[in-house]
Amino acid sequence: MNPTEIGRRGLLLVLSSPSGAGKTTITRLLVERDGNLSVSISVTTRPPRANEEDGKHYHFVGDAEFDQMVRDGALLEHATVFGNRYGTPRAPVEAALAAGRDIVSDIDWQGTQQLAQTVRGDLVAVFILPPSMAALEERLKRRAQDSDEVVRQRMAKSAEEMSHWPEYDYVIVNHDLYASVAQAQAILTAERLRRARQVGLAEFVNRLRTGR
Repeated sequence: MNPTEIGRRGLLLVLSSPSGAGKTTITRLLVERDGNLSVSISVTTRPPRANEEDGKHYHFVGDAEFDQMVRDGALLEHATVFGNRYGTPRAPVEAALAAGRDIVSDIDWQGTQQLAQTVRGDLVAVFILPPSMAALEERLKRRAQDSDEVVRQRMAKSAEEMSHWPEYDYVIVNHDLYASVAQAQAILTAERLRRARQVGLAEFVNRLRTGR
């Protein structure tokens, strides 16, 4: 780093919401708009959907491999959601943060609670709320990824999921997708400027004060 420049440690932006409230779409649009932001690719024991690719959408693994990753400490967090297991690989996230690159992940409240213990200083947690329960159900049905029974299960669980909103740093009500993306971008911009994340800031200010 040039001695006249200020570096920055990366951050881990986490978006959580009930299924269908928009976290995955907001995550995708944020990454498309920001060249320094990349998605954390989770591991899961869930079978891939028709349009999903291994290594791009998820790392699809079996239970035995997932168990080994847990034992090895290779996951920053892991949780079981609707009978399937999900986790965030440790190594790529830690490497990106150390290099000043930012990571975004759309995980649930269980994983966020664990990240608050393992990477609290790097974590920026945002909870996405739907504008109404009717809108949430409509979005779940419109995306046509799940059976009617699964939609019912997701709706039944959404109230419990939303009860965890006070554990988050920020809350966005997703009335309008693009307005919500803009709000998430504003959060990201502000968090990048946090004093604690700016590496070499004290030295830079000292040089300014001494006229060097």
